[in-house]
Amino acid sequence: MSSAILTENRRSREVSKEIDDPEDILSSSLQTLYDYAPITYSAPGSLFTYPPKHQSSSHTPVDSINLRTPETHSANWSLHASAIWVASLFIADNIHRLGLDEKTSNSDSPIRVLELGAGAGLPSILISKFYQNVSVVVSDYPDESLIRTLHQNVEENKASGRCTAAAYAWGMDTSTLTSAGASGGPFDVVIAADTLWNPDLHTPFIDTLARCLRKDDGARIHLVAGLHTGRYTIQAFLNAVITKDIGLALESATEHEVSGQGQRTWDVDRAEGEDERERRKWVVWMILRWH
Repeated sequence: MSSAILTENRRSREVSKEIDDPEDILSSSLQTLYDYAPITYSAPGSLFTYPPKHQSSSHTPVDSINLRTPETHSANWSLHASAIWVASLFIADNIHRLGLDEKTSNSDSPIRVLELGAGAGLPSILISKFYQNVSVVVSDYPDESLIRTLHQNVEENKASGRCTAAAYAWGMDTSTLTSAGASGGPFDVVIAADTLWNPDLHTPFIDTLARCLRKDDGARIHLVAGLHTGRYTIQAFLNAVITKDIGLALESATEHEVSGQGQRTWDVDRAEGEDERERRKWVVWMILRWH
């Protein structure tokens, strides 16, 4: 049995979703028949239940996170916010990679965390449930239905004490974000899942990252992206970070096998001879910091 099918079986046991959704049926069929790893789960308006994969002694115990997948106005379908993307799941499954255990234990004030392009808000809500010493702002494009669902997900998971939902369009005045939450101010950690697929948005996205990240040696940006849209778009983003010369630098870029333990350094040249089936099996985790 292929590793992709084994992964789908594992995820089927771990994640509860409405199996009669046409998109779920199509995704399962592609995986079973053609070894195509799924890149999204759930469907617009459906319920998605996520049981945390790893919990440590430093985490507040969490049984599960229940999310309603957002539906957007038809004019905003291009946001692709009406699904739970694999990159978001990968962050949730590997929340320890954000370094929050050490940051929260060594700080007297709440660690500020921002998620951009959050969709249903899985990583942010999980962080706010796991850690007591955090102030999380979970944000996405100001689509009324999308933001309403994001607010509801925060409330229904009883995360509102440490997590605040905010409407924000990249490149706009960031005071909407920095003034949100219990403590206010720039952010120690910024996260985003699958937000690099549109090159036209790279410039406003980078501007937002730079304006929101706290000017501190320990501040970090964590971006996780699936490879299903190709490697060149991701490399174009990394090139744009350097070209803009706003003080951000790439600390690391590592490819991770979604369904296994495989790990390797990011390499855009793997695009040569790499088909969609292979790309779907990987995500890249990038960490940015100040120079």
